[in-house]
Amino acid sequence: MKNSQHTQAIPSTVLDQAQTKIDEARALLAPYILALTPAERQTLPKMGEKTIGFVEKAFDYARQNPNLVPPYLSLDAFGVDFSDAHGLWTLLNSVRQLEEGIDDTEMIAGSEAYQAALVFYRSVKTATAQDIPGAKAVYEELKTRFPQSGRPRAASRSDNSVTN
Repeated sequence: MKNSQHTQAIPSTVLDQAQTKIDEARALLAPYILALTPAERQTLPKMGEKTIGFVEKAFDYARQNPNLVPPYLSLDAFGVDFSDAHGLWTLLNSVRQLEEGIDDTEMIAGSEAYQAALVFYRSVKTATAQDIPGAKAVYEELKTRFPQSGRPRAASRSDNSVTN
């Protein structure tokens, strides 16, 4: 195919190793991972790129000024939350970069494979029209992917009725 971007096959051993490492990471983090409902996700205040600096400064000031920490705020719990949120935020960014690369590569490979399949399908369709032996069976099998969409046929010249 012209302009193919995806030209190097990823060995199945590499894919298997990557899956094993993903499974290992999932198992490693499993005891610490929490789950939220969509409603819970919506209601929580979120720490992101813009708020991480604020949270970090607040935590540092709270450690430096324990007399300003209210008795109902556990500085130890604050520290655990901030440390894990920061560490997971860094990890999540790495995972997102990996996901984006995997997604882009899969999309390119899938698109190129689909385009190649369409080229082959059109070739088989032409071969069927020319009665090339074996083409009809292949065409009949592949054409099920493209069911007729029930498009109305153009009215014949003998059809004088007009419908609206």
